Amino acid sequence: MAKLLIVEDDQAIVKSISEFLTGEGFLVEAVGGQRDAIEKLENRQYDLALLDLSLADGNGFSVCSYIKSHGDLPVIFLTATDDEYSVVAGLDMGADDYMTKPVRPRELVSRIRSVLRRAGKNQSVVSFGNLRIDTEKAMVTKNGEDLFLSALEYRLLLIFINNRGRVLTRAQILNDIWDAAGEYVNDNTLTVYIKRLRGKIEDDPAEPTLIQTVRGLGYKAGE
Repeated sequence: MAKLLIVEDDQAIVKSISEFLTGEGFLVEAVGGQRDAIEKLENRQYDLALLDLSLADGNGFSVCSYIKSHGDLPVIFLTATDDEYSVVAGLDMGADDYMTKPVRPRELVSRIRSVLRRAGKNQSVVSFGNLRIDTEKAMVTKNGEDLFLSALEYRLLLIFINNRGRVLTRAQILNDIWDAAGEYVNDNTLTVYIKRLRGKIEDDPAEPTLIQTVRGLGYKAGE
C-alpha cells in the first residue's frame, strides 16, 4: 500500500484529497508547511509526495529540492496556476508530474498510480490476516477465494487497514463512512455494517481477530 505525503496549507483541500485517497487504498499523511514536511521526510519513508507550490511556511520548490537531493522519491506538484515558469521550474527540479488546482480526484489517483508505476513503487496488494486486498482493482480474496464486499463494506475494511493498530471511535468511523458514501449512515447502521463485514472476513465472527472491539472506546484492526 503506497504511503503518500501531502504538503498543503489549505486544510479544506487536505481534507478532501486525503479522504478520497484513503478511500482509494492509499496511506496518507499531511503537513502544512516546508519545515514540517522536511521533518517528516527526515524521519519517515514515503512512496510519493504531493507538493503545493505556495505554502504559508516556505514553498513547494524548496521541499522538492530537498527531496531530490536526498533520494528518488517521486513528486507531483499541485499548483493554483499553470503558468509556464512554475511548470518548467518544477519539472526542471525533478518533479514527476504536476496538476492545476482544483484537482479532479479521479484524475489525481490516475496520475499518482502512473507515477508510482514508473518509479517501481506501485504496491497495490495489501495483506491483512488471510485476506489479500488489491486496492487498484478493488478486489478482496480470503484464502485465495474471491470475497464479495459491498462498496461500504470495502470502504470500512480500508479504514481499518489504513489505521492498523489504532483505536478508532465510532464517531471517527462514521465520519469517514459518511464522506465516502454520500448517504446518511447512523450509529445503528454502522453496527450492522461491522457485523456483516466480520461475517465475511473473520474465521470466527464471534471471536474476531481482524476487527477487534475495544470496550468503551471503539474498534481496532489487528496488526
